[in-house]
Amino acid sequence: MNIRKLWEHEAPPFELLLLADPSRELVEEYLAIGECRVAEMAGDIVGVYVLARLDMETMEIMNIAVDEQMQGQGIGRKLIGDAIQTARELGYQSLEIGTGNSSIGQLALYQKCGFRMEGVIKDFFIDNYDEAIFEDGIQCRDMVRLAMEL
Repeated sequence: MNIRKLWEHEAPPFELLLLADPSRELVEEYLAIGECRVAEMAGDIVGVYVLARLDMETMEIMNIAVDEQMQGQGIGRKLIGDAIQTARELGYQSLEIGTGNSSIGQLALYQKCGFRMEGVIKDFFIDNYDEAIFEDGIQCRDMVRLAMEL
């Protein structure tokens, strides 16, 4: 597997980005300010993340997604590792990520990768998305914020 920056002329893999964030409008907003990196296997894009600067010391993984047929194979963990390495190489001191309260698998993965819970933004998904989001029968209402020191 190869992880690389999305080429300038290359269209972002929206089919993957929209797995992690159903709002194309929000995805386009953070694509405009962040760097999109993709994971390739046998010439196919199987994963993606968007890394953006929050301030002089902090970067955030704004979106991370793996092709549904390729999940459970460690690709997400490798994408997170690449984001950590990239943020460190750029001289940032911390890395953040946010996910929904209903994203149980993602919460577990992020903590296994070294992130710690920092806080909750109540009703983030209610206030910012037109349609209700459900995962595993749980309504996604709040954003759980996680961070790590680099």
